[in-house]
Amino acid sequence: MTFSLENILSGNFLSFLKKDGSVLGVDIGSSSIKVVQLRKRRGAAVLETYGELSLGPYAGIEIGRATSLSAEKLSEALADVLKEANVTTKNAGVSIPFASSLISLIKMPVLPEAQLEKMIPIEARKYIPVPISEVALDWFIIPEEGRRFLSGTEEELPEVSGKVAKTDVLLVAIHNETLSKYGTVIKTTGLNASFFEIEIFSAIRSTITQNVSPVMVVDMGAATTKLYIVEYGIVRSTHIVNKGGQDITLALSRMLSVSVAKAEEIKRESGIAAAGDKNIAEATSLTLEYIFAEARRVVLQYEQRFNRNISDIILTGGGALLKGLRERAKLQLEAEVLLALPFAKTETPAFLEQVLKDAGPSFSVAVGVALRKLQEGG
Repeated sequence: MTFSLENILSGNFLSFLKKDGSVLGVDIGSSSIKVVQLRKRRGAAVLETYGELSLGPYAGIEIGRATSLSAEKLSEALADVLKEANVTTKNAGVSIPFASSLISLIKMPVLPEAQLEKMIPIEARKYIPVPISEVALDWFIIPEEGRRFLSGTEEELPEVSGKVAKTDVLLVAIHNETLSKYGTVIKTTGLNASFFEIEIFSAIRSTITQNVSPVMVVDMGAATTKLYIVEYGIVRSTHIVNKGGQDITLALSRMLSVSVAKAEEIKRESGIAAAGDKNIAEATSLTLEYIFAEARRVVLQYEQRFNRNISDIILTGGGALLKGLRERAKLQLEAEVLLALPFAKTETPAFLEQVLKDAGPSFSVAVGVALRKLQEGG
């Protein structure tokens, strides 16, 4: 099983659909597993089925809590969600958690690809805090057109005379241990996975349309919130905030003196505040203010470095379903804030339109993986 950046960064996210056949996108998160089954029909991606299963019960903890399950338990959970969602295909792609990877944008001399293949693993040692033998490496040369939009200074472009010509290279590494664990899960459940892909690229594929303006993706999971800045279809900045949806649940549990399970229920029903309840508002604000402060800092650093303003902020991940979050984010971040609509890139039954719109942010990664699998032709 391999992962490759070439298809991810082409920008043609729905192009080159080659043949009929159903495909499956699998997103194994920290608190739940999501699956999305698509097929190609007349050049379009058609939704066949989808499903989500909470992992808390498999770890003996409450729904909504982050888990760290063994391959055996993950296999059991994946088999259950495949059955419950009536998945009919074995042809799959699988996402890898961002926390299990490393992504860096590095500068390299403009050289033939054969020479870069020898140099990049050596250069990667400067950016990867573990032995190279412990990770799977991949890399992608940023196209010159993208560099023209993204470079901060003219001398960074290869054609400048009198300068050492440089090119931007996106370097990606995934821990071999993670690949081995996920490989075991896939083998045990009988799926045929042709690739593993870091979740950031899956989310980008399903939530962002190609444009040259920088966009921030705020992906709120149970344990962490991931911040990505994407410009010209290229990942320019990544940051992990060690707070997520479960931190809001735990704060509510303490503030209201209720069980974690009850607090999760209140959070899902009430959102940021229920009928002006000050306790709920205070409990949710503790986590959200920290996340938004980090997001503002990342945006400011980017805008100052590249002198380009972030055009939109897209909320995705299970935490994005929190009622009132979009409005709070718009106020705190002083920018246009949108909820991810991954199912908009698929054909779906009209009667499911609102359901899929509401659930969409949770399935951004799974949809993105399935779209890539569909590009490969099933």
